[in-house]
Amino acid sequence: MIVFENVVWLIVLIGVMILVHELGHFWAARFFDVRIDVFSLGFGPRLFGFNRGETDFRVSAVMFGGYVKMAGEQPTDENADDPRGFLAKPRWQRLIIAFAGPAMNVVLAVALVTGMFMVRYPKLPDSAKEGVIGFVVPDSPAAKAGVQAGDHIVSIGDLRNPTWEDITMREIESTNKPLDVRIERGSSQFNLAVTPKGDDSTGLAATGWQPEGEVEIGALSADMPAEKAGLRNGDILLRVNGKPIRSPSGLHEIINAGDGRVVVIEYMRDNRKQQVMVQPIFDKKGGPGRWLIGVYPRPRMIMTKLALPEALKESVSQNMKSATLIYSLLRGLVERRVSAKSFRGPIGIAQVSGEAAREGALAFLSLMAMVSLQLAIFNLLPIPILDGGVILLLALEMIMRRDLSLRVKEAVFKLGFVFLMALMAFAFYNDISRMLPPG
Repeated sequence: MIVFENVVWLIVLIGVMILVHELGHFWAARFFDVRIDVFSLGFGPRLFGFNRGETDFRVSAVMFGGYVKMAGEQPTDENADDPRGFLAKPRWQRLIIAFAGPAMNVVLAVALVTGMFMVRYPKLPDSAKEGVIGFVVPDSPAAKAGVQAGDHIVSIGDLRNPTWEDITMREIESTNKPLDVRIERGSSQFNLAVTPKGDDSTGLAATGWQPEGEVEIGALSADMPAEKAGLRNGDILLRVNGKPIRSPSGLHEIINAGDGRVVVIEYMRDNRKQQVMVQPIFDKKGGPGRWLIGVYPRPRMIMTKLALPEALKESVSQNMKSATLIYSLLRGLVERRVSAKSFRGPIGIAQVSGEAAREGALAFLSLMAMVSLQLAIFNLLPIPILDGGVILLLALEMIMRRDLSLRVKEAVFKLGFVFLMALMAFAFYNDISRMLPPG
């Protein structure tokens, strides 16, 4: 049943992405009076649809993709000399038509995030300190470099007074290569070199430090000690056994270090400090075992709403940061600092889609915005067959002021097709390998 739900939500997710993308090409082509023969969601045999004017709007059998078939799109088409054909239009118009698809995916991402911020905008409370480290994972790159909890990151690379968003971006950009960090500890400052380690499963850098800030309960495991003791989602965790909780991992570290002894948890609920005693249980799943109470802590966030202008501005900012992150991951992949195993195929995306849908509408829309932005950036890569490849060839022809030969274009597009098929096969392999047991 879960597998079926995942497939359904994948189709919804991909369907919206492709519809918006192809509408971009469609509207741009119509604006320049290009005749459109087919508008298809999916590839392969036609399942159903309708005709409106000169265009056949259809849904096809293979739902992973879509296309807009324009008259005279290829020199070998029988209507290649149609004055309303794609190739009959000036190159700058063809370039705009090719760019319109990815542009619509960017518009969708910005619109979705804007709408979400108008409903719920998460922000750190004023008590959160920018650049102050609340916890350092033992044996992590940060710990090996000498970083300690309570240290203040004064600068990272050439950036001074960074926020935690800035720090995260610099970590990813420096995956598996040294990153210069200036630390303030007490009244002294000194420099350290930290090498963020790439995580094969996510593609993100793992430095091992976490920001200092208030911690709240994000979720509770059913029938586990924390739930039975009366803790609730949203409780703000203050201390465990008298030790302040400054980060989510700090809670797990204190509980596990207690070796099964009862822990005293101080927390805040409805602006009232309370205290509860919890008996951890030992869990052997997925490793050597650890002591747990069934709490999923997270940094405390204050939920508010933004007016349309502020929401739009913040959405553009967030999407620009996300685009920079995607670019950094792609660059790391080319430089072989980021493992290609981190990239998901249709199976992996289906799993994430189902999980997001079951979590709620906002989680699914957030995933849709992220995937839409990723699709736009991927399509703009200078790979033949993709929109970026078409744009590159048109740009070259505009510079040369003549068409490339048909033979060159055919060779380039065949190469692009082979590359995409290989990429798809590798993505499926990655998804399947994640599902297999280790060893």
